[in-house]
This record gives sequence, C-alpha cells and structure tokens, in this order.
Amino acid sequence: MERLRLVFSGSGGQGVITAAIILAKAAVLFENKNAIQSQSYGAAARGGATRSDIIIDDSQIYFPKVIQPNVLVSLTQESYNKFAPIIRPGGLLLVDSKYVTIGKKVDAKHITLPMFDTIMEKIGKPIVFNICMLGALIGISGLIKPESILKVLKTSIPEDFMAMNKKALDLGLKMGKKEKY
Repeated sequence: MERLRLVFSGSGGQGVITAAIILAKAAVLFENKNAIQSQSYGAAARGGATRSDIIIDDSQIYFPKVIQPNVLVSLTQESYNKFAPIIRPGGLLLVDSKYVTIGKKVDAKHITLPMFDTIMEKIGKPIVFNICMLGALIGISGLIKPESILKVLKTSIPEDFMAMNKKALDLGLKMGKKEKY
C-alpha cells in the first residue's frame, strides 16, 4: 500500500478530530496497518479551526505530521482556504457543498458532496456529519473497509446511537461511490 497522508479540517464541533481517530483506529485494529493521528485546535473549542493529520501505511511511520496530504477533507470555507494549497499534486480534495465553495485552483481531484444537507434531510441530526464524511471518503477511495469503521463505532459510542451512525456511514458511502478517484 502506498503511504496515505490525510488532513481532515473544519470547525470545532463538526467531529473532524473524532472522525480522524475513528479512521486511524479502524486501520490499526481491523486492517492490520500502521497509523498515527495528531490534531490541532483553533483558539475556540467550538467554532475555531481544527485540523487532524492521519498517516496510514503498511510500514513503520516515523514522523507524525502531514506536510503534503494525498487527501484533504475541508468542511468549512476557512479550512479550505487555509489548507487547499498544501495538497500533494494529483491528490484528492473532498469538500462539503453547504459550507465550501471551491475557489483556488489546485492540482487535485476536487469532489464536492452535499454531506451536511443529506444528513439533515435523511437523519435530521448534525452529530453524524463526520461519519457521513468518513463514508464518503471510503466510498471514493476504498482506503479501508466500511465494516472496520462500524467495528470501531461499536466500541466507541452508546448502542442507542449505532443505527444513526450506520445510516450516516451508508449515506456517505453511497455518495462517495458515485465519484471516481
């Protein structure tokens, strides 16, 4: 497997860091990969800029920071404006259509999906926006199996929330599979 360098970016409260932790755990615990995850927060816990770096590889990982991601996910305009220039040429840029307008031209595959609007329409609770984003990313890239995400969720969230999270993951997968990368 080629080393995957991912950056998830957005705003505090969107679950960007939680999604990164879930992805890294799924890769390590259920996909037999090495993974690291690190994060940085803006000044405000909710509403401030957040960034989480994830590296997934078959071999050892010696440096935990992502300098040029293969994959950049931006869930706010602020995070898109800040991080779009760092994407590796030929990489994947995934954004949410409600919160991000593509402006800068970067050498990457741009995919804009209505993740937040779909969650609100089909589930009505924004708390699973991040899980939908993970589903979309997996649907587009095939980087890990959706079952691995579900296994991590089963050990991380109350059982009462599993059905909602599974539905959000499935909605994201369905959107992502329609895109080519």
